[in-house]
Amino acid sequence: MAAIGDQPGDYHDRFVDVTAQWVRTSWTKRSRGGPAAALRNAAPVGFVLPTLRCPAVHEVLMDEARGFEPRESSRDGQPDRADVLLMEIDGRLHVELVVTPWGMPRRWRRPPAVWLRRGEWVRWQVNYRFSWPMARGGAWSYRLDTLNLAYGPTTVDVFTGNPTRLVDERGLLR
Repeated sequence: MAAIGDQPGDYHDRFVDVTAQWVRTSWTKRSRGGPAAALRNAAPVGFVLPTLRCPAVHEVLMDEARGFEPRESSRDGQPDRADVLLMEIDGRLHVELVVTPWGMPRRWRRPPAVWLRRGEWVRWQVNYRFSWPMARGGAWSYRLDTLNLAYGPTTVDVFTGNPTRLVDERGLLR
């Protein structure tokens, strides 16, 4: 049994054959309705990957201030342990999204972790509302995080299709 993340140092010492894509979309109340919301809602949740070797992380950021135009970056290696926990056991991959403790709504009951076989992938979505300090006007901002994660070799367009597993953890943001 090979586990990633059980012991200090294990997570970065041994790599699992994964490709992760984070799509993070952020906005303020200006994009909660009308044409700006339509533009935000039209933003993709999966993108074509740059040519990467596994393990790799591709990140796409879209925000209201830039008209939801994608900004992409990529790197070799595992996704950050603060964002997703991975454990490989007997040829299967256990995937668990880690939610930020700073956003609302609080998630007291979370969906269970997902198990993937080689060649499968998961799309896991979670949204947040953040409150800025009074020094910044006490305004709220919002974010939708989409984790697309494939186990094993994959194609560059894998995340533009339908996932093997879908976890929708989006909540009411008020």
